[in-house]
Order: sequence, then C-alpha cells, then structure tokens
Amino acid sequence: MRPSILRSLSAGFAFLLLSSLTGFAQTSQVPAINPAQWAEELRAFARQDSLTPPPRKPILFYGSSSIRKWETLPQDFPGRPVLNRGFGGSRFPDAIYFFEKLVVPYQPRQVLLYEGDNDINAGATTQEVYASFLAFEKLMRQNKKLRRVPVVFLSIKPSPSRWALYPRMQEANALIRQYIEQHPKRLTFVDVSTPMLGPNGKPRPELYISDSLHMTRAGYEIWTRVVAPYLKK
Repeated sequence: MRPSILRSLSAGFAFLLLSSLTGFAQTSQVPAINPAQWAEELRAFARQDSLTPPPRKPILFYGSSSIRKWETLPQDFPGRPVLNRGFGGSRFPDAIYFFEKLVVPYQPRQVLLYEGDNDINAGATTQEVYASFLAFEKLMRQNKKLRRVPVVFLSIKPSPSRWALYPRMQEANALIRQYIEQHPKRLTFVDVSTPMLGPNGKPRPELYISDSLHMTRAGYEIWTRVVAPYLKK
C-alpha cells in the first residue's frame, strides 16, 4: 500500500478515535480538548530536537505534568536513551491527538505512558479513561513501525488535592490493569501508586509540593525505583 494511502488511513483512524472520545465528553460533560493550548510546548520540543537531537529509538516518557516535571530522567536512568515528551495538564484525548507529532516521529523502542489523572479531575468516567487507554493502545498497534513496541502504563497516582477522586482513579487503574494482564505480550502495568501511600492508607505528604498534586524529588525517587526494572535496554 502506498505511503500516502497509509497516512490517510492513519489520519482517518485517529479522527474516528477522537470523535468517539468527543462523544464520551459530551456524555460526561468533560471539556473539549484545545490543541492550540499546547502550541508553545510543541515549539519547545521542536527547538530541543533541533539543538540536541533526541536519542535514536528512545524510551519515550509520554503524558501529563507528572511526566513533564520529571526533569531528572537522564540522571535517574543513566545509560538509558530516555526522552521526555510530557506536556502538563494533558488528558488522554490530548495524548491521542498528538500521537503523530510526539510519538511516531521518534520511533521509540518503548513508551511509558501516564494519563488519566487530569481526565478524572475534568469529570471523565472510569470507563471513558479505560476506553481512552484502549484507543491509545490501538493507535500503537495500527502503526506499522510501532505495532511491536511495548507500552508501559504508569498507574494513576494518589494526591492530597485529588484524594476525593482517588476511588475513581483506582477503578480506572483496575480496568486498565485487568486488560493489560490479559494482553501481556506488549503491555505492562506498573503500580507507582501504592508506594506513595503511608501506613494510614493516604498519600505521604512529603512526596508532594505545595500544590498537593505534583511531586517532590522524594516522589520521583519512588517512581525511579519502581519503574527502573521495566525499562528496555
């Protein structure tokens, strides 16, 4: 099949996925995505790529601000070709929308994905978050060059500022985990959430900055320890 036709099919598939997610949004009153809000971050990524070429076939960290703020990735995983393409405030539909710009061009050897946190905070149901994960995973498998690339899903974390939402986050985690365990060949679920809870079952305060949402260095040290065994070489 000619490349132009493949691109058309890929674009059409992405449109259908986004249309279905938009339908979900209308059902649960989730705000529509606004791709223009990420224009500056995309320009920043382009500048980074022009000044410092990204690693060949990197381990791509992709998702929302918990990824974007992981600024010590190269130091935390020395010798690994890590690349951070997180953009703060993003939701699953944003990650899907920018798949062709922020995932495909890098031809990663592995994708570590963190999304769902902002989705649930915006009003998405657990089923919608689960459907979004399936949509992202299907995009990976529909792409000829990425269909064999493993995806690691980092569980939606607890945080003091969103503690009331954590039961729903746990439900979404459980749905995604169950699916991954049924399809283990190229999918992995990593529980970064449980180690962030204290003996009282609530988020450990020292792991969060003043907004009670984003993580301190101590929080990222936990993530580093938990994630390291799953990274490809």
